[in-house]
Amino acid sequence: MNEMKTIRGSAPLYSQVKELIIQQIYQGAWSPGDLLPSETRLGQDYGVSQGTVRKALDALAAENLVIRHQGKGTFVAAHTPDRALFHFFHIISKSGVRQMPSSQEKGITRRRALREESQKLGLQSAARVIQIDRVRSLEGEPVIAESIVVPAKVFPDLDKLPLEDLPNNLYQLYEERYCVTISRAVEHLRAIGASPQDAAWLGVKKGSPLQLIERVAHNLKGVPVELRVSRCNTENHYYESIIV
Repeated sequence: MNEMKTIRGSAPLYSQVKELIIQQIYQGAWSPGDLLPSETRLGQDYGVSQGTVRKALDALAAENLVIRHQGKGTFVAAHTPDRALFHFFHIISKSGVRQMPSSQEKGITRRRALREESQKLGLQSAARVIQIDRVRSLEGEPVIAESIVVPAKVFPDLDKLPLEDLPNNLYQLYEERYCVTISRAVEHLRAIGASPQDAAWLGVKKGSPLQLIERVAHNLKGVPVELRVSRCNTENHYYESIIV
């Protein structure tokens, strides 16, 4: 393929190279954890300077899509537990301790999407979705009641997996089993009262204050592929967002 023909338009050259690399990752040219070709080789493939490639890779690294190791090269980012913890999980203890929560799956079902779910996931009306319900604990304490909704067409047999086979880090499962890499997520927060179900799962009274976190996660092409609603008991924990 002559990559030079794909470099066109008014966008900055490095931005176009960045999008080409994302497209090739999305198409499977490189898998999570793979070492990318050298800057020199990529520059030759795309018909641009090494400096332009370096700027594109720096932009990808800033978005956590690639990982750059001095002396080793640039690797496609994979959803390891550590990456999931520091980039997608923001609930920490009041003492500042950050740890990956454990999960207890409560159920997995296939059903028709609700109108709001269809809108947020860009699905046709009444498209099929799969919902996972689980409780996440920190230091043995149930802290989060979580509902995860994904398009059935993207994860066709997810509901066929035994509950005990669902990993704590679902993004890693998406990547390894369905070749879906979560590249970014948008979250909205608001306060709610605990429903009877959430109260039972979290061991609090009905109506107790919870923090609701609604997250829409997108794949490498920017397509929404997951709607995750977490109801958090923040009596001993809080949401931390680091702005740099």
